[in-house]
Parts: sequence; C-alpha cells; structure tokens
Amino acid sequence: VEPENDPETLTNLYEYTVATQLYHSLMENATSEQSSRMSAMENASKNAGEMIQKLTLQYNRARQARITT
Repeated sequence: VEPENDPETLTNLYEYTVATQLYHSLMENATSEQSSRMSAMENASKNAGEMIQKLTLQYNRARQARITT
C-alpha cells in the first residue's frame, strides 16, 4: 500500500526527518563531550598517580637520608 502523496503527509514526514536528524546530532554531540571528559579524567588520574609515586619516592629518600646522617 502506497502512502498518500498529499502535501500534509509530506510535510509531516519532512518535519519528522528534520527533528530526527537534529536529535541525532545533539546526542552525538553529548556523547562526544562525555567521551572527551572521560579521557581527560583518565589522563588526570594517571598523572596524579605518577606524581604520588614520585613524591613518595622523594619523601622516602629524604627520610632515609635523615635517619642515616
């Protein structure tokens, strides 16, 4: 069965298509932003872990130096 080709049906289909494309674009943008935030937080956590390791090593060396001198 063919859909009617009256102007109202075509207008409704066009509006639905535009709304769907707009919604898809907004969801893709939100997903991209969330992905960027997750990546940034992962990098920040990794850098903080490395900093903690370096500071712990520096602290332990200073403590050992104080004990042995």
